[in-house]
Amino acid sequence: MDMTEKAKKNKTWHHDLLKGRTIGLVFQKPSNRTRVSFEVGITQLGGHCLYLGPDEINLGVRESTSDVAKTLSRFLDGIVARTFSHEDIIELAKQADVPIINGLSDLYHPCQALTDIFSIKEKFGTFKDITLAYIGDGNNVCHSLLLACSKVGINMNIATPQGYEPNFTIVNMARKHCEVSKAHISISNSPQEAARQANVLYADTWVSMGQEAEAAKKLLDFDQFQINKELVKLANKNYIFMHCLPAHRGQEVTEDIIDGPHSIIFDQAENRLHTQKAILIFLYS
Repeated sequence: MDMTEKAKKNKTWHHDLLKGRTIGLVFQKPSNRTRVSFEVGITQLGGHCLYLGPDEINLGVRESTSDVAKTLSRFLDGIVARTFSHEDIIELAKQADVPIINGLSDLYHPCQALTDIFSIKEKFGTFKDITLAYIGDGNNVCHSLLLACSKVGINMNIATPQGYEPNFTIVNMARKHCEVSKAHISISNSPQEAARQANVLYADTWVSMGQEAEAAKKLLDFDQFQINKELVKLANKNYIFMHCLPAHRGQEVTEDIIDGPHSIIFDQAENRLHTQKAILIFLYS
């Protein structure tokens, strides 16, 4: 958290840390924020960034993930991986001789969650008595928020349609952290219950990349889980709205909310850069 704040205040902090080093972005999914923020961050730290999309490296298809990890370790000083399967992240980490950063998998999105808790601290100045209401799919973003919030003491209310609840094992991990942090976790199928007096309202897209075949069903299942002017009336009057982006205006959130005075989505997006620079500084200092 402190390192992220320093990186944000001083663009040239550790400006030559990665001099002579090359970090590879192994992306199975296209990206706006993750790719650009890492490329800019690596450049600002004096390093070189090499983007390897699915046309160049298709993990487990053109060659095994193990062989990719071992080969790239001979060329690169680190890998940021954005994969469909979390198993690929695990395999890369097991087989590579260089640091592996999880840029997103189907199970977790840790860089986003680290950014989010920094953004919350930046806006409120504290984690104490802060409640985040996550309304939508119990997906990778939800999982990482559960672990991050439970560690720093942010309460979390989760509302999903039936059948879309977060992974039970991850929820139990978060509840263990809550025993230390004294935060609490609530999981329901009621967006109204989750939003009541919340300080943060958080949405994510209902149909993630790779789920296009499920789109019609998911849009029906999530129809009552939109963050709109009626729902935000239940939140704390000084609430902030967050979204990891990309957003689908008119689906998970209405335009008046995402573009309204309570929305911090672009501050949140900017903070991806500073948070990821802090991760790189931590790994390579």
